[in-house]
Amino acid sequence: MKRDLYIDFAKGFATLAIIFIHTVFWSGQFYVPTEMRVLSLLIDVPLFYALSGLTSGGNVEKTLYRLLKLQITFMIFVTFLFFLDYLFKVFGLNVFGLEWMKDFYSTFGAKYVPQNISDVPQWQNLGNWYLHQYTNADTFPVVMGSFWYLKVYFILTVFGVLILRFFPKHINWFIGVCFGLTLLFNLLPHYYPTGQVGYVAFYLGLFLAAHQLKGKKIPAKWIPVLYGILAVILIILFWNYGKDIFLKMNKAKFPPKLLYIFWSCFSLVTLFVLYNRLKITKESFITYIGKNAIFFYFAQGMSSSLVYFLVVPLQDAMPWWILMILIYLINIVLAVLIAEGLKKLDAAGWKILEFLRKKTASA
Repeated sequence: MKRDLYIDFAKGFATLAIIFIHTVFWSGQFYVPTEMRVLSLLIDVPLFYALSGLTSGGNVEKTLYRLLKLQITFMIFVTFLFFLDYLFKVFGLNVFGLEWMKDFYSTFGAKYVPQNISDVPQWQNLGNWYLHQYTNADTFPVVMGSFWYLKVYFILTVFGVLILRFFPKHINWFIGVCFGLTLLFNLLPHYYPTGQVGYVAFYLGLFLAAHQLKGKKIPAKWIPVLYGILAVILIILFWNYGKDIFLKMNKAKFPPKLLYIFWSCFSLVTLFVLYNRLKITKESFITYIGKNAIFFYFAQGMSSSLVYFLVVPLQDAMPWWILMILIYLINIVLAVLIAEGLKKLDAAGWKILEFLRKKTASA
């Protein structure tokens, strides 16, 4: 079956948007206006869950095998990250001393300063990462700040494929339940559960809704209606609550509240409107990112941490918007370089595992 380059293009574009978000929300906290940071959330992670729905199917074995491969790739990456973080701390302590290390971590903001900087490996952190408990990687704080997406993706993909496999005639009912729970949690916030329930309720509904649109095209007459509904909703919100409500957008993202859901719907509607309309016929830099989205997602966490050290000395040297563009471009370049390295690391990790498999099989 011929690969749909539109899906790769959309994934690549969404990945570049995530890099921008993490540019303005992490190191950008020092100089980027709040309005720009809110605007960046127009194109965000809901696109990835929708794209997963557009490419999903009811093959349980194939899906679980794909998730297993992703888990192993994730474990290879965080093992590398763990030792890189550890080596940095050892080098910093031995060469520069404890006070320099504390100054280094304060660059990320006071909340990222470790309580007890030590050159002893914190092995429990590696175990927690394997099990998707994302305790901080002190040298690369943005990495673990990005991984909430991965845990939710694992959960909703398992639920999603089971629904597609065993309840194919009742998918719309499950969509209704998911979105109904999301609405209930928002209208009665004291019932909004902690943990992953709120995330999965909305994103699983989005995943299943996207699956129902697989291979279809939104009728042209519905396009202005959909955008018009969203515009009216946001105008009403702005009219009743003022711009201050939009300044709380990032808090409405964790877990997803109605404000963030409405805001992200502009990009979701655009994704579905262009699906089966916009024909991508040639490979490009963006489609390449989309094909390797997981490595770029890992890489941008590292690159978005590294750009802190450029922002701190440059934040007063130029207008904020010039610095933002410069840091964003540097972040992309670093993410590309790191992603290429991570692809090679992943390939080497799989070769080692295959070597061990053969050795143990012949023993």
